[in-house]
Amino acid sequence: MTNVSAPQPPKAAAQAILRETFGYAAFRGAQAEIIAHVAGGGDALVLMPTGGGKSLCYQIPALLRPGCAIVVSPLIALMQDQVDALIQLGVKAACLNSTLDWRAAQAIEQAIFSGTLDLVYIAPERLLLERTLAMMDALYEARKLALFAIDEAHCVSQWGHDFRPEYLQLSTLHQRYPAVPRIALTATADQATRNEMLNRLGLGEARVFLSSFDRPNIRYTVVEKDNTRKQLLTFLAGRRGQAGIVYCLSRKKVEETAAWLSQQGYPALPYHAGLPAEERAANQRRFLREDGLIMCATIAFGMGIDKPDVRFVAHLDLPKSIEAYYQETGRAGRDGEPAEAWMAYGMQDVALQQSRIAESAAGDDRKILETQRLTALLAYCEAPRCRRQVLLDYFGESNTPCGNCDLCAEPPELWDGTLAAQKALSAIFRTGMRFGVGHLIDILRGKATDKIRQWRHDHLPTFGVGGELDDHAWKSVFRQLAAAGLVHVDMAEHGALQLTEAARDVLKGQRRVELRRPRRREKTAAPRGTGMSATATSQLAAADETLFQKLRQWRADTAREQSVPAYIILHDKTLRELAQNRPANPQELTRINGMGSAKVAHYGEALLALIGG
Repeated sequence: MTNVSAPQPPKAAAQAILRETFGYAAFRGAQAEIIAHVAGGGDALVLMPTGGGKSLCYQIPALLRPGCAIVVSPLIALMQDQVDALIQLGVKAACLNSTLDWRAAQAIEQAIFSGTLDLVYIAPERLLLERTLAMMDALYEARKLALFAIDEAHCVSQWGHDFRPEYLQLSTLHQRYPAVPRIALTATADQATRNEMLNRLGLGEARVFLSSFDRPNIRYTVVEKDNTRKQLLTFLAGRRGQAGIVYCLSRKKVEETAAWLSQQGYPALPYHAGLPAEERAANQRRFLREDGLIMCATIAFGMGIDKPDVRFVAHLDLPKSIEAYYQETGRAGRDGEPAEAWMAYGMQDVALQQSRIAESAAGDDRKILETQRLTALLAYCEAPRCRRQVLLDYFGESNTPCGNCDLCAEPPELWDGTLAAQKALSAIFRTGMRFGVGHLIDILRGKATDKIRQWRHDHLPTFGVGGELDDHAWKSVFRQLAAAGLVHVDMAEHGALQLTEAARDVLKGQRRVELRRPRRREKTAAPRGTGMSATATSQLAAADETLFQKLRQWRADTAREQSVPAYIILHDKTLRELAQNRPANPQELTRINGMGSAKVAHYGEALLALIGG
């Protein structure tokens, strides 16, 4: 790949690289504007959803500017796959990390100096070594540094679950190399995290590019916990053979769920920070390179996962915030095909997350922020309207009802729950705010249990006043009161419910409470209102489907020979387009999305033979 040297490269040069190298006819969204800005020497903070094409925003400027681009990536395990994908496109790329022996590392350093590499991926720990900084000092003097790309930039957020302390030191790049443009990229960040990134990375003068957070191909569903394993099996019915991620809160639950799913005929692997590093790496490699595997994982798994055909993400426990939820669900459907985000949650989840915040070493301001983030997630779970609207509202973006979530498919029935809320809040108050949901429901429904008699709660005015609702309905009421910020769950008191200041107005009759009626849903429907099926955006004719499967088999064999993930060869979307359009010569192949000149040179003959056969 020849770098185009120009201070303000014309759009035509970027367009030519997009078509000839990456095989795409047109830029999406703000890509062209971002590329022009960075290639022209400007700093940028790019917030773009997973699957939105963030990588092109630094890869094309790297090819347009003279010298080598340094890409800071926090995940050594995935660097080689990213490099392999670029090499397939004819781009000269390498990674420099601790997995290399000194000879290999030295060879890459020499290649950087000689100008034979376009991009080098490097972990932040390696970047900040004196040896590496000395090498970059020399490159800077020789004007051979094209740009710095800081991927997964939210790692700089000190209280995020992906925090990397080394990211805090990346502001040194601007101090040492002020003439080299920097582009920081992330898939998700609320306003507080955006401010952290700008401040901690020294990007105060950077231009911020904020794309839509909407992922219209993802269908969102939330269910109330009621035999979670049975609910998960119901969700997975009809999804056998699809790749997915199942998130659990604890390491023990991860391992138990993976074993259980495998017994049920859904091949699953565990992933958490407590597993030996070799086993974690092996499981991640299998998930990326094999079809139809499910990864059961804690939040330790996911950042930077580049597998485009993940068809679902399921949460068996509540994430810590709406930002974390968005990030985790965003690992589904990177290829633009229909995908599912399914979550089961209950009151115990709320208690555990509130306990995590209370017991953290964070200061009061940070705890208040984390509580607000958790409350926003609860409001999403208990939303009376389109989930996508609630999700996008959080990121400051408006949207019309999507038609592709459970609430759009089956709008909930709303009711005036003021009286029920007053009864529930009164029960909490009259018992001294020392008891959990189960005991409070027994009081409201007039169940004279041993515990109730022991505490003489059968003599309370609230005993038996809630007989109009069953246990399931009262659980829904208490969850919605927590989501509305009227109730706090105190894990220090074994899950006791406590009133917040906001509850006072409800008890005094000065605030109306609207609730949604609970309902049990035992099935997860296919996407509605989008024209999408569960497996493909467009249905193939029978003959095209046969060819598509042949192409997939060829891709699997080719990937196995090269020891790379199948999607690095070609994406499903490209194979589907090949099956539908049936190009007859190399020129027609170049008109297929994803078929750049290197791909045509490498695979054109084999593809044309398959299509012509």
